Amino acid sequence: MLLLLQYTLVFASVLLLVALGGCFSEHSGVINLGLEGIMVLGSLGGALVMRILPTLPPVLMVFAVLLGAIIFGMAYSCLLGVASINFKADQTIVGTAMNMLATAAATVFVKAMNTAANPNDVSSSIQYIEPKKAFLLRFGGFEFNWFMLVAVVGLIVAYVVLYKTKFGLRLMACGEHPQAADSVGINVYKMRWAGVLISGIYGGLGGICYIMVSASEWKFEDGVAGFGFLALAVMIFGQWKPTRIALTALLFGLFRALASVYSGIGFLAALNIPSTVYNMLPYIVSLLVLALTSKNSRAPKAEGIPYDKGQR
Repeated sequence: MLLLLQYTLVFASVLLLVALGGCFSEHSGVINLGLEGIMVLGSLGGALVMRILPTLPPVLMVFAVLLGAIIFGMAYSCLLGVASINFKADQTIVGTAMNMLATAAATVFVKAMNTAANPNDVSSSIQYIEPKKAFLLRFGGFEFNWFMLVAVVGLIVAYVVLYKTKFGLRLMACGEHPQAADSVGINVYKMRWAGVLISGIYGGLGGICYIMVSASEWKFEDGVAGFGFLALAVMIFGQWKPTRIALTALLFGLFRALASVYSGIGFLAALNIPSTVYNMLPYIVSLLVLALTSKNSRAPKAEGIPYDKGQR
């Protein structure tokens, strides 16, 4: 059961971080369907740090990997900002394109890097066996991952910023009624850019957390298995509120964890259910949850609508 708890917390950490990123973006008025792509680029940034600087001391390794994921995630989220805010492109199409581009770009980049180092190596994988140990601490049979703490800190920061600061209240005003916000001197474009960049930070952190959950090597052509979309379901079910998102992430994290540890749980192993069923569980649950609760969902009113300063 300790292993189930461990995997539940780490998968919930991934979902929480990415869903909070989507929450910031949508509260500013920009739908971020590109979270999946941001996760891939964030994971690439962190993995490159571990490959280039494998002998850093543990504390520096943790901070360097987090910084690499943040930088790559923010940089990639700029595509959404430029297209959706500056050029007023359709946010759904931009996000979808970002998801397709990210996996392809990361795969090509890693393959080129591996081939340059070894002409016989045409894989799209990066290993991080030793650097990964900096993120893990053992307490008896429980393996603590520093990303669990990062997720808790991210949750506290999100709650305080959104509900206890002028910046957060202005950000949410831009997602509810941007014209009214503009009329009192709030720069809607800047606030929306801030929301998108913050979503890049959270999405990048979620991406590197995901690839380090259990593996010590990641093949980037595999992407992140739909976790960006799963995080969007968590955000919607959590009603765009950080505390509710955290509880929903734990629920979805539990279903995802079952796929990794069901064989070690006596009564589940005895059922002889194929592993693919457990792998599908979180996605099936997300469909059921959204089908049953979407009617009562209250998204920010102006999300997905490009802001036109001349419109009243």
